Parts: sequence; structure tokens; C-alpha cells
Amino acid sequence: MSDRLQGPLTGRQGLLADPVDETPRRVWAIAALISLLWIGLFVAFLVIYGARDGALGLFISLMSALLPVGFIWVAASSFVALQGLRAEAGRLQRALHQISAAQVGIGPDVAQKLDAVLAAQRQIQAQVVGMTEPPANLSTSAVPAPDPAPRPQEEAQPSLSLGTPAEALDAPISTEEFIGALNFPENEHDAEGFAMLRKALRDRGTERLVRSSQDVLTLLSQDGIYMDDLRPDRARPEVWRAFARGDRGRAIAGLGGVNDRSSLALASGRMKQDAVFRDAVHHFLRAFDQTFMSFETRATDQDIIDLANTRTARAFMLLGRVTGTFD
Repeated sequence: MSDRLQGPLTGRQGLLADPVDETPRRVWAIAALISLLWIGLFVAFLVIYGARDGALGLFISLMSALLPVGFIWVAASSFVALQGLRAEAGRLQRALHQISAAQVGIGPDVAQKLDAVLAAQRQIQAQVVGMTEPPANLSTSAVPAPDPAPRPQEEAQPSLSLGTPAEALDAPISTEEFIGALNFPENEHDAEGFAMLRKALRDRGTERLVRSSQDVLTLLSQDGIYMDDLRPDRARPEVWRAFARGDRGRAIAGLGGVNDRSSLALASGRMKQDAVFRDAVHHFLRAFDQTFMSFETRATDQDIIDLANTRTARAFMLLGRVTGTFD
């Protein structure tokens, strides 16, 4: 591909071979000619009519000679600068046309390779947005169908006494599982990540945050914003704990560590224009706030650091800064 791009952009017909512009030389020559002509006329005037006596007369004579010359050269400099700007604009325009021509010349095999690279870069985040479903390779066809007539011992299992759901028998979600669920599985082969996610979706205290995080990650991916691309500044655990205590403003400003201008601008623009996105963001921020308050009471500093590195926490930092949560 580099060879194809090199031809239009360099060489005898490319950007490095712009014709030499003779306009500045002509302008300087004209300015010099006019200056000499003016000085010649001024000297002739002094010879014919004589100079004024005294310091004031000498000063006025010098100003009468030099000021017009200065104006001439200022005008010439401005004209040359304007011509330079026009020439630069022309070069940029030609560059755009040449780049477009180079892109048209890219063969289908190269285009397919570029598409494959882009798809690989977005694979992880694309898999994050639908994590409520099991892996694709675990299709329902691979699971044996239940017997049409359940056995007697199976009929006695549907619910517990007093209407308690069966999920109540599950062990409480651990801190490690909670953090893993908020980061979502890495890929379709991450069996441990899917196990953590399924357990989080059965936990009432975590399920709301996981689903709202999934919603905003899906919406952000539509604008090409992926959490794996963000590299936010890390905030100390004490700042996260201050947020859990209810502190706002400068005390928690360190949580707004996302500095990617493109992602901030895209998210901010969509907040203003898309009501669905705006509602999803506010729902997510409320869920994160409430869930983190409970998590902070039992979390160590290392747990908070691990949580801050999850995709859900990065989305919180990005959207919190867009909505002014940390102002």
C-alpha cells in the first residue's frame, strides 16, 4: 500500500514539485522601485525648494521621506503573506485530491486486510455489549433437550417455601466476581468471565448496574467510543471513597480522569441531541452511585483500584465528566 500512496504524493508531479512562485520577487522589486522613485522625487523637491531650517524642519523632512516608504513595504509584505496563504491552501487542496486518488487505487485484497485489522481492534468491545447471552459456541443445539415428562423428584423443585426464589440459595457474589462482572468477559472463550456475569445478573444488588452499563456501552460503541481505547488518569482510592461518602465538586475531581477529547466531544454532543442516550446515561450514573456506595464499605484499596480499571468504571469516568458530576 505504501508504494501506491507514494506515487501520487511524491515525485515530479507530486507535492514536492510545486512550481516556483515568482510573485514575491516581483512584489519586492516593485516596492523597491517605488521606494527609490519616491526618495528620488523627495530629493529633487529638496534641491528645488530647499529644506526647512531647524530641528523641527529636519524632522518633518525625514518623516515625509521615510513614512511613505514604510507604508510601501508594509503593503508589499501583506500582499506577499496573503499570496503565501493562498498557495498553501492550494497545496492542501491538491493533497486531498491526491490522497483520494490513492485511496481509490487500493486493491480489494488490501481493503480486506484493513477491514480485518479494524474488526480485530473492535472485537473485544463488540463482544461486551451482548453479554447477557451465552457464548456463541454454546448453542442450544448442543444442550440435550429435556424429557417431555418430568420425573416426580423434578416436579418438587420449582420454588422454595413462602415463595422464595431458587436464586436465594446462591452464595452471595464475592468482591472478585463483582469486579469481574463489571469488566465483562474478554472474549467468547472467557468461561470464567461469563460465569461471573451470570452470577452478577442473578444478584439483585448488581444486576441493575450490569444491565445499565451494558446499555451505555452499546450506545457508546455506536459512535465508535470503546472503553479499551481509553487510558484515564488513575484516581487514588481515597478519592473514590470520598465519592461514596457523598462528596462532590473539587474533592472528587480526580475521578474525571478521561482526557480523550474525541470521546468527550462525541459523548457530549449525543447527550444534547439524543434523549434515549441521555436517559440511559443518567440511569447508569445513578446505578453506579448506589452500587458503589455499598461496595466501598467492604472493599479494600486494592479492590477499588481493580474496580477503577473495569470497562464499567471507565464509562462512569467518561460520562461523569460529560455530565459535570465531578465539577
